Amino acid sequence: MKIVIATRNRHKAVELQTLLHGVGYDAVRLDEIDPDGKIPEVEETGTTFKENALLKAHAIAKATGLPAIGDDTGLEVDILGGAPGIFSARYAGENCTYEDNVKKLLRELSDVADDRRTARFKTVAVYVHKETELSAEGVVEGVITEKEEGVGGFGYDPVFSVLDMKKTYAQLADEEKNRVSHRGKAIRSLIEKLRENGLIADNPS
Repeated sequence: MKIVIATRNRHKAVELQTLLHGVGYDAVRLDEIDPDGKIPEVEETGTTFKENALLKAHAIAKATGLPAIGDDTGLEVDILGGAPGIFSARYAGENCTYEDNVKKLLRELSDVADDRRTARFKTVAVYVHKETELSAEGVVEGVITEKEEGVGGFGYDPVFSVLDMKKTYAQLADEEKNRVSHRGKAIRSLIEKLRENGLIADNPS
């Protein structure tokens, strides 16, 4: 059975496809189903990660008629009062790039000591199909580095150092990142909930 990944962010969609591989669904990206972009962008008007994830999943499930997986992810920096939080993707303004966001974050923390640069990445992943709605959360604690380190990943990956690894996400291979990341944790937890609810087999072929 097909399940659509409710995002047009290709980096995120590919990561989610990898995490969902082999669980009994054919996970397809939104740009594969709707290559011409006829399905409108979902406006993230929620005030929490879960609200935004549900907005996206419900809209795409309705538009495609398929079960949908949606997520919302953000970086919470303690000394910034939890910012950028739900505004992580547009921290530096509308239509900003990953690099714009990273540069703004590093400027905001330019005079902050190492022991006060604590942060966490948080993902809420949801499954929506007809009347069924499931959600799961993944969190990883870390610190914001003083400069970009590593060449992999995307978004804030080059400046988020995983607390117990002393490496940024961008310094990890894709497989290693998926094993320890906030999104990986959220999706694995969601998969367990899908199994518990009989929506995927215990040992899908």
